[in-house]
Amino acid sequence: MNKTKRILVVDDEVELLELVTSFLEKEYYVVTTQSGDDAIKIVESLIVDVVVLDVMMEMMDGFAVCEKIREISQVPIVMLTARSGEEDKIRGLKLGADDYIVKPFSPRELLARIEAVLRRAQGIQTTKNIVRFHELEIDKSGRIIYVQREPINVTRKEYDLLLFLLEHHGQVFSRDHLHDRIWGMDAHMGTLRTVDTHIKTLRLKLQSAERFIKTVWGVGYKFEVDS
Repeated sequence: MNKTKRILVVDDEVELLELVTSFLEKEYYVVTTQSGDDAIKIVESLIVDVVVLDVMMEMMDGFAVCEKIREISQVPIVMLTARSGEEDKIRGLKLGADDYIVKPFSPRELLARIEAVLRRAQGIQTTKNIVRFHELEIDKSGRIIYVQREPINVTRKEYDLLLFLLEHHGQVFSRDHLHDRIWGMDAHMGTLRTVDTHIKTLRLKLQSAERFIKTVWGVGYKFEVDS
């Protein structure tokens, strides 16, 4: 089970929407909508790991939705359609879809396709207010850190330290640099050991996600995205 992953299912056919949702929610956190416009808004406001998108919808069809999503996000898109023609498949792929399934399909096939696109899309994901990497999620608007979708209690400096490292993933920062950057005008309030202390307590609070904060001996710290 991978409840850290969020799947958006978009289909205006209620029966199919419910069928797909009931199967996928055994493995993933599922968000649904029957509207193409709403799907685009959801992708803008939430970190979504995969979009399962029906082609034949009223008002705005799946091709138009796919095109709009690609303007704002590189989230993997799996398109569903009752039409098996090669032209439709090529059109969807050219618009940015990652995979294409023809109805009727088995739920197991859909699950396998989702797992495949997820494997190809590992990495840090961002929206305007949210940053996520694996089980770690930071809500910048609310200054909240989540691990496995559960909020953790951190201090203001611990939050600032984690967000800075995550947004500069892969870069190594010395204790001096982190101290100046995070404490700034309050730098007189601590020493370089303050950085080490905050890293230590932050790792404890991050639980399984502590593995992403790496110590580079003799230099400092970094957030490692390849873990």
